[in-house]
Amino acid sequence: MSGISKDFNFYSLVMAGGKGTRFWPESTAQKPKQYLSLISSKSLLEETLERFEALIAKNNRFVVTVKEQELLCQANSKGLIAQEGILFEPSGRNTGPCILMSIAALLARGLSENDILAIVPSDHVILNRKGFQETLKKAALFSHQNQNIVTIGITPHFPHTGFGYIEKGELIQGEAFNVSRFKEKPHFELAKEYVSSGKYLWNAGMFVAPVKVLLEEFKLHAPLMYVHYNELKNSINDPNKLKEVYEKIPSDSIDYAIMEKSQRVSVFPATFDWNDMGSWDALSAVVTETHGNTLVKSDGAFFLNSANNVVYAPDRFVSLINMDNHIVVANDKVVLVAPVKDAQEIKKVVEHLKNTKPELI
Repeated sequence: MSGISKDFNFYSLVMAGGKGTRFWPESTAQKPKQYLSLISSKSLLEETLERFEALIAKNNRFVVTVKEQELLCQANSKGLIAQEGILFEPSGRNTGPCILMSIAALLARGLSENDILAIVPSDHVILNRKGFQETLKKAALFSHQNQNIVTIGITPHFPHTGFGYIEKGELIQGEAFNVSRFKEKPHFELAKEYVSSGKYLWNAGMFVAPVKVLLEEFKLHAPLMYVHYNELKNSINDPNKLKEVYEKIPSDSIDYAIMEKSQRVSVFPATFDWNDMGSWDALSAVVTETHGNTLVKSDGAFFLNSANNVVYAPDRFVSLINMDNHIVVANDKVVLVAPVKDAQEIKKVVEHLKNTKPELI
C-alpha cells in the first residue's frame, strides 16, 4: 500500500480531462474516450484506478479533470479514489499547467513535499497489473532515494510513428537508466532505426517523483509556469480566482516544460504490457481476434474474405465482404468507415463537424 516505505507516502494522480477525438464517433464531448468501455465492461478510467489497488491506498488516489466531466468522473471513480478526490482544472491547458495546479491542490489536501506522486494518463490499457505495480513500486523507492523523476519506458516491439521515444543513457542501478534524451514522434525509417538499435523506449507519459523535486524542476526549467505557483496555491479553493490565474500559465506539455530539459530524469523499462489507446486501430492489440478481425462490440457478424478489420457496432449485426484493414464504427447517429492506416485522420472529421454539425461531437 502507501506504506511501501516508512519515509514517504505514495499517491497517484490520474489525468482524465482529455477529449479523445480519434475515438470519434464513440468519444464525444458528452462522453470522452476515458469513460468508454472498450476492452471490458469497465471504462478505461475505472481500469486505470483499479490498477492501483493494493499498491496505493484509496485515500491517496486522485483524478484531475475538467468541470464539464464532473458527473462522468464521479460515476467512473466511485469507491476508487479519496473522498473529494476529484481535482478540477479550470480549462484544458496541456499537461504542464495541469500537473502544477494539481500539486498545489494536493498539498492543500495534506500531501507533504517529501511524498511520492505517480502521474499517469487515464486511457491506457495495461493487462498485467502485477507487473505494473512492481515497476511503480521500484520507481517510487528509486525516486525517493535518488531525489529524481522516474519515467516509465516501454520496450518497442515495432517501429511506431505515433509515439515519442526515450533514448536510454547509462545504467545507473538495477533497472534504472539515465535518460540521454527525449525524441519527438519519428518518421517510419527513423522509428525503424530506433527499434533496431535497442537503445530506445516508447514514452508512456507516466512519471513517478517526489513532489519537492517536481516543484524544483518547474522552478528551474519552466519559470514562466512556476512564477504563478504561489497564486495557484492561494486561489486553490476559489474557482473564479483559480481560473483567472490558470489562464495566465503557458500551455505546454510536461515533456516540453520539464522532462526534455531536466538533468534529474531516469527511465525504468516497464515489466508489463502497455497500449496507448490513441485511436481505433490500437484495439487490435488488446482484443482477441474473431475470424481474423477485431470484433470489439456487435450483435453478431459475418465475414467473407475479410480480415484485419476493427469493428465496433453495439447491438448491430455486421457483415463485411471482400474488405481488409478497415475500421468500421456504427452507433445511433453515425457510421464511420476508414482504412486502418488512416486511423489518426479521424480527428479531422471532428474538426469538420465543429462548424457543420456540432451536435455530433
